[in-house]
Amino acid sequence: MPTSSASTTDSARSAASGGVQSLERAFDLLERMADAGGEVGLSELSASSGLPLPTIHRLMRTLVACGYVRQQPNRRYALGPRLIRLGESASRLLGTWARPYLARLVEETGETANMALLDGDEIVYVAQVPSKHSMRMFTEVGRRVLPHSTGVGKALLAGFPAEEVRALLGRTGMPAATDKTITTPEGFLAALEDVRRQGYAIDDNEQEIGVRCLAVPVPDSPTAAAISISGPAGRVTETATERIVPVLQQVAAELSEVLTTSGSTPAT
Repeated sequence: MPTSSASTTDSARSAASGGVQSLERAFDLLERMADAGGEVGLSELSASSGLPLPTIHRLMRTLVACGYVRQQPNRRYALGPRLIRLGESASRLLGTWARPYLARLVEETGETANMALLDGDEIVYVAQVPSKHSMRMFTEVGRRVLPHSTGVGKALLAGFPAEEVRALLGRTGMPAATDKTITTPEGFLAALEDVRRQGYAIDDNEQEIGVRCLAVPVPDSPTAAAISISGPAGRVTETATERIVPVLQQVAAELSEVLTTSGSTPAT
C-alpha cells in the first residue's frame, strides 16, 4: 500500500540521517504546498505524499498553531505569514553565500556580477559584487524587476513549461523598458528556446540601452536562482561572450554544489 511504503521510506531516511521523522514530514508538506502555489486540501497532500490523512491532519494542526500554515475559511490550507520572515532571512543568507563566487566572476570577467531569484512573478536581486572598472553597472540588492527584459529572468524561465511562462507574462504584462525589449509572448518563448539551445541567456540592451548581460541558472538550486555578469555593450561583445559564458557556467555549478550539499561550508 502507498501509505505503508511512504512510512517505511520515511523511517529508513530518518534512521539513516539521525533525524526526526515528524519534522521531515512537516517540511515535506510545506514544500509540497509551496510547489502547489496556492491552497491545498488534506486529501491532495495525502495523495501526493502517501501519508495517511490522520497523520497529515495532526501535522497541519501543529503547523497552523505555529503560524507556518493558515487554514482558510473553505477548510483548505495555505502557507502562513510566519514563513515570510524565514524566507527573507534565507534570501539574505543565500546572497552572503554567493558573494565569494560572484567575486570570482568579477576577477575572471572584469564585469559586475549578480545573483537573482524568482520571487513570485518578479526577479529580485539578492547579491552583487561590482566591477572594478570606473564605468560599471550597478543593480541595487533588493531591486525587483519583471523577468521578460532581463538575462536572469530568461535564464530562470527557460526551465519552465511554456504554459506557465505564458500565464506569468499574462499576469505581469510585458512593458518595454527600451526599444529592444521583447514585448510579445511568442517572441519571449522563442528567446527561451535560444537559451535552452545555447546554455545561457542574453539581455542585449533590453533592460537598459548600452548594457549587455549574460546569465545562467544555478542548477538544482533549492529556489529558482541565476547568476549573471553585466557591463557596457562595448566590453561585453560577442568575442567576450565566448570567454565569459564558460566561467559563468563553472561558477554556477560550484555554487549549486554548495547550496545542495547538506552541511557544506560555503567558500570564503
